[in-house]
Amino acid sequence: MAGLDPAVHVLDRDDDPQSERQDDPQRLSPAGGARIAGIDLSRPLSSELKDPIWRAFLAHHVVVFPEQSLTREQQFAFAANFGEVEVHGEHRPESKRHGVAHVMSNLDADGNPTVRFSRAANYHWHTDKPYNQKPPMLTTLYAVEIPARGGDTEFANTALAYAALPPETKKRIAGLRVAFSPAFDPSRGSVDQPLVRTHPDTGRKALYLGNHSTHIRDMPEADGVALLGDLVEHATQRQFVYAHRWRVGDLVMWDNRCLLHRAVLDADSGKYRRVMHRSIVRGTVPF
Repeated sequence: MAGLDPAVHVLDRDDDPQSERQDDPQRLSPAGGARIAGIDLSRPLSSELKDPIWRAFLAHHVVVFPEQSLTREQQFAFAANFGEVEVHGEHRPESKRHGVAHVMSNLDADGNPTVRFSRAANYHWHTDKPYNQKPPMLTTLYAVEIPARGGDTEFANTALAYAALPPETKKRIAGLRVAFSPAFDPSRGSVDQPLVRTHPDTGRKALYLGNHSTHIRDMPEADGVALLGDLVEHATQRQFVYAHRWRVGDLVMWDNRCLLHRAVLDADSGKYRRVMHRSIVRGTVPF
């Protein structure tokens, strides 16, 4: 784990816990993350398995299922156990197959790895699709091809970050609303969401912000941008972060309602292929 802050826990590719049982979560870090081995997600999910997975999801926010072998249809079917799976690109005309996980990669038009330097790139801290009226509840990401080095994904626990704020800051930000718009298409307009979001299942409060946030309503733009920047810096401190080091066959599901995440940009990011499949489950209106 050279080069990483020791406060960020990474599950190394050579780790092989011996004490795991099926559906028995292994906690990965104080900031979040649990590993559940011994479950074949290509099969229909029984209630006996779904219930402990859901409990682990709410308790740890990130759940890692190693050694999976999934088609895109099977991944979609697994995600559908937890709600309505969004159609990728539903806001624009597309001819892609629906009912399957969609492909995310670092490949250019010729199939070569590259780094996309843009505001919309996934190496910025963000939560998925906060510019929707009903942002996603959860995301599943499945590792098809991973780099020989690097390619980690970091998750920042914004519930822990909110809890650690000084009382005067909590009072200052209570009731504020953030404008979100797609970084890839600002012309779509913006959607207001609460800066402090209450989790509908746990009741915990968390910061809701990230790369798609543009400003705070009813606040001078410069002041709002500065406040959002300060809060992101606070929320992504090392003690609030779990970093996942991918293995081929990992399926990771995470809670968009109380996490920020990003792909880690490093010196090897443009050297190796990184191909992932993603399914997103629709959520509810934040409050």
